[in-house]
Amino acid sequence: QVRLVESGGGLVQPGGSLRLSCAASGITLINYGMSWYRQAPGKERELVAFITSAGDSTNYADSVKGRFTIFRDNAKNTVSLQMNSLKPEDTAEYYCKAVHVYYRNAYWGQGTQVTVSS
Repeated sequence: QVRLVESGGGLVQPGGSLRLSCAASGITLINYGMSWYRQAPGKERELVAFITSAGDSTNYADSVKGRFTIFRDNAKNTVSLQMNSLKPEDTAEYYCKAVHVYYRNAYWGQGTQVTVSS
């Protein structure tokens, strides 16, 4: 069974940092481009960051450029999102997504909550 499990969410003060991780089972992530999305109540799900299967290219939403970094460890079958200088507007449920480079089938994690508040 394919599973993506996010971890690392929680409550943090503005200006603080969190690192989210996504661990995969049932698939080998070397064949998957990986993304982090987020969704706040009343808002559409937003692509935050993307990394290619080889880890040789990344893309970020304008709202997080310079603050967030996506990286992967294919040997550990994980992808992570380092979030620095967090703002209240970063508060959302964060999800990881895997898309196969050839077959284009996609898998989603269940999400982890990030709350940025004083």
